[in-house]
Amino acid sequence: MITPILRMHNIDVDAFLRVLEGCQGNVYLMTGEGDKLNLKSRLCQLIGLSRLIEGGRISEAFIVCDNKSDESKLFRLNLLGNAEKSA
Repeated sequence: MITPILRMHNIDVDAFLRVLEGCQGNVYLMTGEGDKLNLKSRLCQLIGLSRLIEGGRISEAFIVCDNKSDESKLFRLNLLGNAEKSA
């Protein structure tokens, strides 16, 4: 069983999708209801995000990544609102 590593909330959807494009491995969105969607798939992005969006922002979800560097990008986006490393 995969353990969610990052609880995302109140995320800017446009910024989130830009970060997903740069991810190297699979990124899964998991809901509290047990849905698991691979966000590298455009179809899953449409289905999953449309169900979670409230007023243009993701209300709440968990993220699981295959790649540790992708985890870091999404963690920075969630924490700081920016996926770039600071100098």
